[in-house]
Amino acid sequence: MVNTILYPGDLASVHEIQALADEYRKAASILRPSGTRGKPISHAPMRLLAIQAIELYLNALLLSGGHSPADVRGTQHDLARKKELATQCGLVLRAKTAAHLCDLMTRREYLVSRYGPELASSVSQINRLHATLDEVGDKISKIIRLKNCAAVP
Repeated sequence: MVNTILYPGDLASVHEIQALADEYRKAASILRPSGTRGKPISHAPMRLLAIQAIELYLNALLLSGGHSPADVRGTQHDLARKKELATQCGLVLRAKTAAHLCDLMTRREYLVSRYGPELASSVSQINRLHATLDEVGDKISKIIRLKNCAAVP
């Protein structure tokens, strides 16, 4: 008998992953005003939630596009790679947003937000991060909703 290890999220539906992304997005919005201007470290919790929401939205789209949970997991936290795959699933982002997803990876903002308070001043602007989150979340939610409508006879 072969033991199969299930990873968290392996059995989650596209809509469950999208709902989780929505919750992280709400939490990031709630925390946004708690950051102090000129004190980048104070934005780290909100930044981490926003990046997590972006990643989950991309994951939901990849799953809805037929990628397996293992394939999605294989991209790890590489938002640039996920963005490239998501374009094949119908995601069209503004140039600034697409570039920002690559910048998030280049600057390793996910890791800086979690572990690097000394690098907090090197990350992207809060307004840019929220603009990226809003565009990714809104567009992916629309694509998934339209796919759902098309599937209903």
